[in-house]
Amino acid sequence: MKYVSAAAAGLVSCHACGLLQPRAHRCTRCDATLHVRKPDSVSRTWALVIAAALLYIPANLLPVMHTASLTGSEDDTIMSGIVYFWTSGSWPLAIIVFIASILVPMLKIFVLALLAFTAGRRSAWNPIERAKLYRLVEFIGRWSMLDIFVVTLTVALVRFQSLAVITARPGAIAFGSVVILTMLASMQFDPRLIWDPVDDDPQPPSGPHTQDSPHE
Repeated sequence: MKYVSAAAAGLVSCHACGLLQPRAHRCTRCDATLHVRKPDSVSRTWALVIAAALLYIPANLLPVMHTASLTGSEDDTIMSGIVYFWTSGSWPLAIIVFIASILVPMLKIFVLALLAFTAGRRSAWNPIERAKLYRLVEFIGRWSMLDIFVVTLTVALVRFQSLAVITARPGAIAFGSVVILTMLASMQFDPRLIWDPVDDDPQPPSGPHTQDSPHE
């Protein structure tokens, strides 16, 4: 099925209200400034992804909490909490903490970096699969604050003792920053950049259900 993009038809979508309209300087509905694509989308995405990747290291190496009790004091990292849950028999909780606090942030950083890299090079490589990856990151982003909840749960449960005082450590701040930065990177990336090189290529994008590809 032959399709025509909104850009090729001389239309632009408002980033604020979503109204599809002829190209103009401002939106006729909400008066927001119109752009064919999000300004500096790739460079802003890269800046946020790199910052998240740099903070991902101290988020996992630095302690996320400090426990002080009558019997002594102790610092715990996310990984030490996972090990404690696993060795104490709470392996389902250990798996949840590992996925939410280690695996998911790492995958979000990798996928966003891949999307920014391919969009910056105007690559036509597997656009449908890349669009699915972006939707996956967007879906996970809705639950990103679950990562913060997991850290809070770890603070409450890891070696919790009576009459203990638990305080957050720098690792918790770094971890929260990673979550926020990946959410902002996902918001800054313009998925329509995935399809721009496809419009310049006379060959249709490969993959199943090509006629139903998510494209404006």
